[in-house]
Parts: sequence; structure tokens; C-alpha cells
Amino acid sequence: MPPTPKGEKLSLAVKLAGIDEHWSPRVIAEMNDVQFKLVKLHGEFVWHAHDTTDETFLVVRGEMQVAYRDHEVTLREGEMVVIPRGVEHITRAADECHALIIEPRGVVNTGDADSDLTAANDVWV
Repeated sequence: MPPTPKGEKLSLAVKLAGIDEHWSPRVIAEMNDVQFKLVKLHGEFVWHAHDTTDETFLVVRGEMQVAYRDHEVTLREGEMVVIPRGVEHITRAADECHALIIEPRGVVNTGDADSDLTAANDVWV
């Protein structure tokens, strides 16, 4: 699926339909050096941190948890969280959840963790 040109509307539902794998963020748009990525979550990710940037999750459909070492935040449809840079966290979803991630271009999804869940960067849907 080719990128939607800037200035044109795009459908999150159509873009999500083009994603088959869990934990594989796909870029749907860019604004300056910031990427908007859609991801399907199911199960548990990996503990990690992003040392140089904040990371934002906005739930499009379903429910997910962001756990920190000392507490957990549950996000439902239409809710979002900004995870501060350098803060270790893990994401989870008991049932499939669709989320929009907003972060700078080039951010590795597993941050500082070595994991089989590390996804390729700059893959568009």
C-alpha cells in the first residue's frame, strides 16, 4: 500500500486492515521528523526503554496496559499516554488492541532491549 500523500485524508481502518502481524509498527504518516505508526498488539511485549525520546500510544480500538516497574496504566479506546524518555516499560494486551504510536523517525520499537520482537523501521502501510 503506497503512503498517503501529505494533505490528503487517510483511514486508520484501511491502514489497519493492511497490517497482519502483532508488534510490527507500520508508518502511516510523517510530520517533520515525527512518525505516526499503527500497531496491532496482543499478548506481552518486552521490557525496554527509549533513552533519547518520549513515546506516545493512543488506543484506536481495544484496551492495553503500559506497565512501569512501580505501577501500571490501562488505556481504552480514545485514551493515550506519553511514556517519558528513559523510563523502562512494557506494553500488554489481553485481547487484540490497535494503537497509534507517535515518535521520532528511526526509533527502534524494542528500545534498548535485544529481542526477537524488534521490528524493521520505516515500513509503510
